[in-house]
Amino acid sequence: MTLIKTSIGRRSFMKVSAMAGGGMVLGFSWLASCKPSPEQTLAMPKEWFKINGFLKIGENGVVTIQSPNPEIGQNVKTSMPMIVAEELGVDWKNVIVEQAPLDTTLFKRQLAGGSQAIRQGWESLRMAGATANHMLREAAATTWGVPLEEVTTSMGTIHHKPSGKTASYGEMASKAATLEVPKDVKIKDVKDFSIIGTSRRNVDGQKIVTGKPLYGLDIKREGMVIAMIIHPPAFGMELKSYDDTAARAMPGIQDIFVLETYKEDYPRIWADTISFNKQIVIVGKTTWEVLQAKKAIKTEWIPFSGGKYNMVDFWQNAQEVAVPGGLESSAVHMTKMKDTGGKKIKVVRCDGNPYTAFDDAAKILERSYTAPFLAHNTMEPMNFFADVTDEKAELIGPIQTPEYMEKSVSARLGMPLEKIDIQMTRMGGGFGRRLYGHFLVEAAAISQKIKKPVKLVYTREDDMTCGIYRPAYHVTYRAALDAANNLTAFHVIAGGIPESPLAANRFPAGAIDNYLAEEWELPSNISSGAFRAPGSNFIAGAEQAFLDELAEVMGKDPFDFRLELLDKATKTPVGDNNDYDAARYAGVISLLREKSGWGHSSPGVHRGMAAYFCHNTYVAQVVDMVMEQQKPVLQKVTAAVDCGIVVNPDAATNLAEGGIVDGLGHGLYSAMTFTDGKPDHSNFSTYHLLRHSEAPRQIDVHFVKNDIDPTGLGEPLNPPVIGAVANALYKATGIRHYDQPFLGPKKEIG
Repeated sequence: MTLIKTSIGRRSFMKVSAMAGGGMVLGFSWLASCKPSPEQTLAMPKEWFKINGFLKIGENGVVTIQSPNPEIGQNVKTSMPMIVAEELGVDWKNVIVEQAPLDTTLFKRQLAGGSQAIRQGWESLRMAGATANHMLREAAATTWGVPLEEVTTSMGTIHHKPSGKTASYGEMASKAATLEVPKDVKIKDVKDFSIIGTSRRNVDGQKIVTGKPLYGLDIKREGMVIAMIIHPPAFGMELKSYDDTAARAMPGIQDIFVLETYKEDYPRIWADTISFNKQIVIVGKTTWEVLQAKKAIKTEWIPFSGGKYNMVDFWQNAQEVAVPGGLESSAVHMTKMKDTGGKKIKVVRCDGNPYTAFDDAAKILERSYTAPFLAHNTMEPMNFFADVTDEKAELIGPIQTPEYMEKSVSARLGMPLEKIDIQMTRMGGGFGRRLYGHFLVEAAAISQKIKKPVKLVYTREDDMTCGIYRPAYHVTYRAALDAANNLTAFHVIAGGIPESPLAANRFPAGAIDNYLAEEWELPSNISSGAFRAPGSNFIAGAEQAFLDELAEVMGKDPFDFRLELLDKATKTPVGDNNDYDAARYAGVISLLREKSGWGHSSPGVHRGMAAYFCHNTYVAQVVDMVMEQQKPVLQKVTAAVDCGIVVNPDAATNLAEGGIVDGLGHGLYSAMTFTDGKPDHSNFSTYHLLRHSEAPRQIDVHFVKNDIDPTGLGEPLNPPVIGAVANALYKATGIRHYDQPFLGPKKEIG
């Protein structure tokens, strides 16, 4: 066992034994610095979690764990309580998990994003469980008059083997709650885990398959009305006038008005990204009635000349954001991104002397790659419930950033934070879309205006045509070779609309003596933001496709080429800022070679490989493709993953499979294009997501086994598979693909 300090700290733990029938309530808040009042303690949500933990043990031994972080299908609502239960030593069947509401006095980073929940929660979750275990053993030792070191626990039972005495956790819970929090506690050795590393069913699984109300769209309240919006038909346009005469006369319609989501003088935060700040709101009794009235409103729009607003970014930096006017088109985007002139290009990293190396090169390989804007397309469209009165604002719905949006709602409503109550529902998909909570602010502002509880509902068309899109990207790679076909220099210049996808310190940085990385950005009035594995979801595929083509030019096997580079990065790394562990990177590639049977494929099977590091996790993949009726068919994807300790293997595999399917769909088929500012797609009838018949017939996921603390898994499987499928397509068709989507629409994208 390892001894760890609880000084994250002792006063961060809060105890109460005021449970009906006895029991123990133990809370842990990383931020708490003083003992709360009894009223505050009793009001705290029960929860275990990363930066905070909270558990309740009843007199019957049942443990209640409330999870504060949003659940978007990544299964943290199951996996994170497993970590606490492991150190607590409780029988998993006696654990109840519930979703906690937002509480910034207890919790930090109540956020779903960045694949960070398990990674950042690992130590404190274990400490919270181990601390509760220690206090229960101490209660038993005191009661029985025996040495603490002789008291053990197993499956929710406390034992003193020399005397044969036993007690359930429930029997000792009340007494444990009266004890001082220990200065340090022992945590388990990895080899002694009995819950972590075993597959446990999703705690919401039965409710999901039986249709129990879990999602924002399920919310119903007495007196609740429905609201919908009308936004401009194109980016670069704004409302001039509207005629709602016919709509107001329709059944069930209660009000129609213009809403300004954010006030002009309000300094927005990064999560306040919004497509259109001013829109028409329709309020009525039912969804159907509001939808019909929405269609009856006549609108007139005018060009938007441009503007600016103040914003505080994720790192708390204040800046002025300029929004250009004009009606943008994808064809123009593509031309601008390909044009090397007129851009402010910034050198981000330079190792050695790449300029001289390129001047002296015997051969230069240069290739450019592009990707379009993408819509998030969550299965559950945007929605939120709001009931705003003079006393408080109650908000319920699917949001990835409740802590950030609480501040936005407070500013918009002119209401103090302590009167804002945000409760999180399970989400039918997020992928980054629900990081941006303007729809929550809209619901709150609508409720405040009409003085009624309201549920705001976006249609699929609303969300797809006024979305927060994945940026459009462009990257050019250059490789210099000497007369002996040795790689002497590497150059990457990447950019996008409106941001660059470059990660300059990732592989192959550190593996090449002469290395140059540059980037640029172009502004746009099309709103964009984080999309599953931001930046990496494009540049990983481009980089891996280029490395494969480079390996072919050099006459090397794709695996051998990457492993040679990583061997250099391991033994004699270049530079000091390489953000990856070259040995672990090589290890995951070697595992993939073994598990995929590389070099031993069946006739007619065309194979492509790729590997990438992002979100602290190493992933390598092989795509097996066959041609059927002259069309490429995904036969199999084999993946090797090093994410440290795997908490819940089945859940981890499911998450990996979802990332693979998501990446394949976007790389092969998806594109959001624009014509004069208007999105060319408004629903799945024209926007091509991966269909069931197009998905891989088999996916095999293999995890590297080690004792390293766990890292992210929700995003890292997505980026490299795009490169693997591009390389497989080349093997199958003899054609290299440089522009995503590889099999999607033939029109210009940007």
